[in-house]
Amino acid sequence: MRVGAAQIAPVWLNRQATAERIVESIDQAAVSGVELLAFGECLLPGYPFWIDRSDGARFDSALQADLYAHYLDQAVCIEDGDLDLICEAARRNQMTVVVGILERPADRGDSVYAAAVVVLPDGSIGSVQRKLMPTYEERLVWATGDGHGLRVHRLGEFTLGALNCWENWMPLARVALHAQGEDLHVAIWPGNERNTRDISRFMAIEGRSFVLSASGLMRSEDGPEAFEFNLKLGSRLKQAIKDMPGAGDLPWARGGSCLCAPDGTWVIAPVNDESGIFFADIDAADVRRARRQFDPSGHYSRPDVFRLELDRTRQKIAWIDDG
Repeated sequence: MRVGAAQIAPVWLNRQATAERIVESIDQAAVSGVELLAFGECLLPGYPFWIDRSDGARFDSALQADLYAHYLDQAVCIEDGDLDLICEAARRNQMTVVVGILERPADRGDSVYAAAVVVLPDGSIGSVQRKLMPTYEERLVWATGDGHGLRVHRLGEFTLGALNCWENWMPLARVALHAQGEDLHVAIWPGNERNTRDISRFMAIEGRSFVLSASGLMRSEDGPEAFEFNLKLGSRLKQAIKDMPGAGDLPWARGGSCLCAPDGTWVIAPVNDESGIFFADIDAADVRRARRQFDPSGHYSRPDVFRLELDRTRQKIAWIDDG
């Protein structure tokens, strides 16, 4: 199977323009025969870089309220069809796509989730994994997710699973996917090699799996002077973002996308500061070779000793019985 990471920058805080950029990458990757393409965490419509650059924890800040309101406005409501362009591109190219989105579910008020969405080659949505625990300052804008998306998908000879950013550091989240037979793991990140280098290799060795890490970019050419905003973002807020501390201290995200083999060796070493689609061919036989001595979901799992309980119920406010 030919797999790839699309290391690109969003059109920051602009859902429509970023979706179009993602579709361009899907079409471009298809020309090279890519069958699975992954994008960075919350790429659509962009990672909330402003939080730790603009006093994001100030309780009564009008600026933070305005930024949050705009972020929600540009979030993805799957029920409203905000992913239709991407789903159609996946279907048109018969490609599996893993994309990080800011999800605003129709039934959860005005809370948003960082979510890893798996779009299958027929254009259907296979799973939506809402990040179980936003990390540190992310908790100021992202709600906590659930286990509903901890699912795997059969792709040819491989079994695919995906997690958001530091979810990949959660042992039981990894075990939940191991237990379902995962041997091709996609990890999505906002964009820094310090996250991808060590954990990608460790996950590959632990799971005896291929691990594809996909990261985003925010470089000087993607930064404040190049920001393209939705028209609803007024001139005052545009200027406030450009003037916020650290606004010119780019890059905010340098990439670090990479691909590891089941023995922990690099198929694609981490790529920094470069936009592009980085792809390689992987062979399921390499998984079988690596699992001769250690199989995390087979002979080395010891289910007679250890047992994981996984609740994949989607969070809801009310369970309504109309009977």
